[in-house]
Amino acid sequence: MSTKELSPDLLKTKQHFEILDGLRGIAAISIVIFHFMEMVYLPDKNFIAHGFLAVDFFFCLSGFVIGYAYDDRIGKMGLGQFFKSRLIRLQPLVILGSILGLLAFLFDPFGGHPEVYSAGKIILIFLASVFMIPFPVIEERSFNLFGINAPAWSLFWEYVANIVYALVLCRLHRRYLVVLTVIAAGVLCYVSHRAGGSLLGGWGGPNAWDGGARIFYSFLAGLLIFRFNLIIKNKLGFIGLSVLLLLAFLMPYSKWNWITEPLVVLVYFPLLLSLGAGAALSQGFKKLCVFSGKISYPLYMTHYAFIWMFLNYYTSHKPGTSQLTLIIITGTILLTCIAYFVMVAFDIPVRKYLTSKRKQN
Repeated sequence: MSTKELSPDLLKTKQHFEILDGLRGIAAISIVIFHFMEMVYLPDKNFIAHGFLAVDFFFCLSGFVIGYAYDDRIGKMGLGQFFKSRLIRLQPLVILGSILGLLAFLFDPFGGHPEVYSAGKIILIFLASVFMIPFPVIEERSFNLFGINAPAWSLFWEYVANIVYALVLCRLHRRYLVVLTVIAAGVLCYVSHRAGGSLLGGWGGPNAWDGGARIFYSFLAGLLIFRFNLIIKNKLGFIGLSVLLLLAFLMPYSKWNWITEPLVVLVYFPLLLSLGAGAALSQGFKKLCVFSGKISYPLYMTHYAFIWMFLNYYTSHKPGTSQLTLIIITGTILLTCIAYFVMVAFDIPVRKYLTSKRKQN
């Protein structure tokens, strides 16, 4: 089906659940703070040691939102239009994040050694990041799948999930979706056990397939919540649900991680998603939630270039605790401001332009 044959309704994006947008923003800010903290402190001394679980929450949200947005229209849209819509939504910030990461890699004022890599290899690293091809070759960055923009590993799996959704899951009967979700839960528990009781993997060469296990369950769980309409009406509101979400990230790192981390991903996050979709939102928080949702993806995809610079600064200058606290608080605020600028000056205009071109062709 060509774009000319598509009705305007099929080209529109459905209205979001505002509280879920707000929770997405809370998760994005939490993972920025986690990335700052993990560069300095071991997990048992990191107050937000489980901030990395925000990625699993993103995956769960994604399954729900994709089902909500496309289940009833992907057949009319066709695969081509579905993939175009997802590329327009995701790819501009993948490219910008790669550019920022490359600049930080080449011109970090606090350290780094780009000179040990040939120009050809740096070009390959950059192109792999732009085209979402895992290329874990930067040793000093722990062989991240995407060495110049580390968070892109989760976008790689997001793309995989979108492809599987379009080819298989959108047509899969609910009973088979339940079976797949149960299998995925077992795979996730196995991955956690094999990794010594942690679900932190997925970002690097040695643990790349852990990311597949993480999205396998969480995306299916989100889709399952939508398909079965497992929405729990409640009055917790945005503040109440934000506190509940933060509790998962602030959960202490302990010898019980092999139980607590899988339970959070398998049970707690799907429950929060069900509650978030059914919670009443007061008018006073609506604008905040919408803003929080809009800025979450730009923040997630642009912050890590500065995290590498922060690590090099910490390594070379060894700041004290009070200075670190100031840097992390100020850095998080500045990165949020940068994300807002990126959203307004780049992400929204580029997506509007690409969407208009898509409608014309």
